[in-house]
Amino acid sequence: MNIGVDLRALLEKNKTGVGEYTFNLLQAVLKIDKTNRYFLFSNSSKNKLLPLFNQKNVIHVHTRYPNKLLNLALYFNLTKINRLLPEKIDCWYSPNLNFISLGKDTKRVLTVHDLSFEFYPEFYTYKQRLWHYFINPKKLCDNADILVVPSENTKRDLIKYYQISTDKIKVVYPSLSPYFYENFSKLEQQKSLAQKKYYLPDNFILFVGSIEPRKNISGLIKAYEKLPAHLTDKYNLIIAGAKGWKNHDVYSLANQSKLKNKIKFLGYIKDEEKPAIYALAKLFIFPSIYEGFGMPIIEAMQTGVPVITSNRSSLNEISQNSALLINPTNTNSLANGTTALLSDDELKNIYKKRGLETASKFTSENSAQAWLKIINSLY
Repeated sequence: MNIGVDLRALLEKNKTGVGEYTFNLLQAVLKIDKTNRYFLFSNSSKNKLLPLFNQKNVIHVHTRYPNKLLNLALYFNLTKINRLLPEKIDCWYSPNLNFISLGKDTKRVLTVHDLSFEFYPEFYTYKQRLWHYFINPKKLCDNADILVVPSENTKRDLIKYYQISTDKIKVVYPSLSPYFYENFSKLEQQKSLAQKKYYLPDNFILFVGSIEPRKNISGLIKAYEKLPAHLTDKYNLIIAGAKGWKNHDVYSLANQSKLKNKIKFLGYIKDEEKPAIYALAKLFIFPSIYEGFGMPIIEAMQTGVPVITSNRSSLNEISQNSALLINPTNTNSLANGTTALLSDDELKNIYKKRGLETASKFTSENSAQAWLKIINSLY
């Protein structure tokens, strides 16, 4: 079978959650599938995608059109992706929502990570809302033969909000990056290097994710300010992640905080550095308002760090009773949960153990096998 795969999400300088998802899934699939042929499509007038995958059954296809021009051509059906590929494809896989136009005889598989843009449009910029309007997510979902989602929560959202048939939606849990289960013999050395590079204190609370409204970082800072003095004296708050968007209030709140000298932003961190930074933390907090999956909580669990997360959207489902759940809109709930975990070593150890057991279920082989089963079911 000839399978086309959209790699446009991997052209970003710093990989987003979608980029990490796409890369990890493909890496796992190509490790076990030597039969199907994969046509990996990318486009940019400025940057050419480097050959990330060199397997014999992989063909890289990179076009150099201005993205706006290509998107317009696809939007108005002036061209089709099929015409940009060297051979006929049987199936096209989109790892995220994007402009697309395909031939009628091409099967379509689409991953929908979440519907946050529908439920919380205020968390997005005007440009992002306009982009979602033009790509028309509902139409993309209707036109797909199969929708892949990262959680039962996203499946329920698609059924309720878009009226998608339940039979059309398949849940495939994403997998951890290989960096989280390889080279752990070197972790102590990596921790030492990361601590020196980022000037990290010995004791800190960690958040990892894009600096954007949906992640509720303002709520995290406010909750941190409510901790007892003996805890804020001991623990710093470290926030790691790309700047994202609509984040002025977050930085302003941190700069005006009475604890501003205890709050540190690391910016974007590379995939290979993440395990060490997680492992250095004493507690990981992910108080997001809405998530289709929430990979950072699994990453933290894999490194043996106790986790606090929201009792919202998919996070209860994904954490599987292995994280302390709080109401993300109530800073007292978050502050009380943080105080409880940091003050009770036995409780911390319970969540560490549970977390390691839960994280072990999110393997690349499981994700790849589930995805291939879906693709093969089309023929």
